[in-house]
Amino acid sequence: MGNDFRYIDENLKEIRYNIAEAAAKYRSPEEQIRLMAVTKTVSYEAVNHAVSLGVELLGENRVQEYQSKKNYYSSLADVHFIGHLQTNKVKYIVDSVSMIQSVDSLKLASEINRLAEAKGRVMDVLCEVNVGGEESKSGVSPDELEELVLRMSEMKNIRVRGLMTIPPPVDSDVFLARMQELFLETKSKKIGGADMDVLSMGMTHDYVQAVKYGSTLVRIGTGLFGARVYK
Repeated sequence: MGNDFRYIDENLKEIRYNIAEAAAKYRSPEEQIRLMAVTKTVSYEAVNHAVSLGVELLGENRVQEYQSKKNYYSSLADVHFIGHLQTNKVKYIVDSVSMIQSVDSLKLASEINRLAEAKGRVMDVLCEVNVGGEESKSGVSPDELEELVLRMSEMKNIRVRGLMTIPPPVDSDVFLARMQELFLETKSKKIGGADMDVLSMGMTHDYVQAVKYGSTLVRIGTGLFGARVYK
């Protein structure tokens, strides 16, 4: 018997409706908001079903899991790496993802730049910002963001495209608004000539609010695929 993925169809309809409703309420008609399917612990069959429905942007959290699934993904899939990334793991993903969203240090950026150069490519990256100052989360502090963007923009095989964050679950409106301010401020400064156009924020529990506060890319796992079964 084949897999029954109708629940993904229903979840996706609801997500798209909610995004469209929030966009109509808070955003200009020309602004585009991309939907990313976050694939942690999700089977490649379920992921490919989502891709067949038009969700072609995938977010991978774990290098080892991505390695085990990537050859089974639809050729239509565009994959970003969104999880915490150790420098010694960059070599496993640098030739197959189109963006690394979780760059939070000069050390990591330098390794991405070095390996991207070796592969003859320029890697799109986002700076991950720890907007809530949480010790349990990765990300550069807002105070150190400008310096990191400046130093990264000097690297020839990295292209800084914007910012990413995972705000605290409590008072998320406050932190989403702060992130929007940071993004617009950083973008307006054109630091090192970086042309920033991506603000990646909003997950299953707060994506509607994230649309309100200027997110251009929402990352949804549980809301699309159901509760995760951790391995």
